[in-house]
Amino acid sequence: MTTSIIRPAVEIHPQLTDPLLPELLHPSRLLWTPRELADLTATVTTELTAGLRGILRFDEDRRWWARLALTDGVELWLLSWLPGQRTKPHDHGGASGSFTVLQGELGEEYRYPGGPIRRRTHVAGEGIGFGAGRAHQVTGIGDQPAASVHAYSPPLVPTREYASLADVPAEIPPLPAIVHG
Repeated sequence: MTTSIIRPAVEIHPQLTDPLLPELLHPSRLLWTPRELADLTATVTTELTAGLRGILRFDEDRRWWARLALTDGVELWLLSWLPGQRTKPHDHGGASGSFTVLQGELGEEYRYPGGPIRRRTHVAGEGIGFGAGRAHQVTGIGDQPAASVHAYSPPLVPTREYASLADVPAEIPPLPAIVHG
């Protein structure tokens, strides 16, 4: 007899009880565009603010994060950033993504394969959607703690880290085949 674990169509953080979230996740959508991801993170930060603040934590020793939701097509995260906390330079393994700043200010250096390294500042209420291949490094800047909501599609694709954004290859390998079951 073979036993298999079947994941529910939608997993939601147990502290997020707002009925709007399951509606926003569109469980039948298996691949989200950068624009759809940006709309998702923007709506979650503006409509579910109280619930997010109830989950949010800050850790002086390392960046803090919590997965908010997971479907076969998208994963949603809440991240916190104290001033100076940062990611390593990384891409999202070929997945598209987005993030919207819930509070505070984030600095971002980013690069598409073969392109120049650019810099941006994102403040509370601002967000961005991005396509596959974009590598970046995100930093909490300013003098106040920051928090942001992130979404990725397809979900559960491992990130690739780099020593610096200058090391991002000219071509990003394609995503492996995704099996949904």
